[in-house]
Amino acid sequence: MYPSGHTFVMLLATLLFGIVPCIANAQPEKKPVLRFNARGQFKIVQFTDLHLNEDNEDDDKTLALMEQVLDAETPHLVVLTGDILGSSAQPKRIMKLGAEPMIERQIPWAVALGNHDDEGTKDRPGLMDVITSLPYSLSQRGPKDIHGVGNYYLPVYSTDGQTKKWILYFLDSNAYPAHKSLGSYAWIRVDQVHWYYETSKALAAQHNDRGYPSLAFFHIPLPEYEQALTHGEADLVGHRHESICCPRINSGLFAAMLERGDVKGTFVGHDHVNDYESALHGIRLIYGRATGFSAYGREGFPRGGRVILIEADQTKFTTWLRLENGVKVQYQVAPRVRRPRSTRTP
Repeated sequence: MYPSGHTFVMLLATLLFGIVPCIANAQPEKKPVLRFNARGQFKIVQFTDLHLNEDNEDDDKTLALMEQVLDAETPHLVVLTGDILGSSAQPKRIMKLGAEPMIERQIPWAVALGNHDDEGTKDRPGLMDVITSLPYSLSQRGPKDIHGVGNYYLPVYSTDGQTKKWILYFLDSNAYPAHKSLGSYAWIRVDQVHWYYETSKALAAQHNDRGYPSLAFFHIPLPEYEQALTHGEADLVGHRHESICCPRINSGLFAAMLERGDVKGTFVGHDHVNDYESALHGIRLIYGRATGFSAYGREGFPRGGRVILIEADQTKFTTWLRLENGVKVQYQVAPRVRRPRSTRTP
């Protein structure tokens, strides 16, 4: 039996041009697996506060900066820590615009939402649906029975892709509280903290009860970012050019991370002209460098991205900034001189 005319044309096109007909029940795009390179290294670039608007000149400058940083650093993963959109009423088009630098370079990317991202539509789940549908996106909706959209984790595997080595947590720091008396910004809710704690325990149970070294990404800084400024034991490097706009309610995420002992560093955005990092009780609290040109900044404080380098068999990490002028900036924590404790004679 000879094929029909339509079938014959499709077969001929396939043979001559390699065109594969679209199948209605085709499998969805396979998500890339994060793994360390042959040298046992894995590099992340953090962009934050892009504030992409309606495809204007500032957006062009933001995208050009992203491309510059990506070409200089060639990361294995890009993390966008919130306020990707500047209250846009066209989230699908603008989100695709923001993803283009990664898609063009075939770099996996993941998102933690910020307080401005869904202001244009009031549809946080819908925005995350757009994000998860885009090529090379590893973002996830996360559990639907807890607060926030985008509470999830990504494992980074050994070079051969067989063994988990590090865990990357992503949390939705939400947007605004219901009442002004609770402060200007929302907090990571208790059920989200519980989700992290139980997830951390479950992962450790797969690893001889030893927690995997981990990093955490979210948008709004924890109250401990403010506490670190005056804490006598906190090493502090970098710049603080504005107040720490953290929630006034402390829901205990830092305490949970301290008890679990797996998270080695947290990375946030939100405050555009802060880029400092501190080490508080063994956890490094770090700001990204604001990337977007549509939002406020500070003269003499170039925009850029933060780079994070982790290693497969280490529990420490290295981080530096890559700025719009091409300069690499790596702050060094100065050794702290400890004063001997006074002794009292009984």
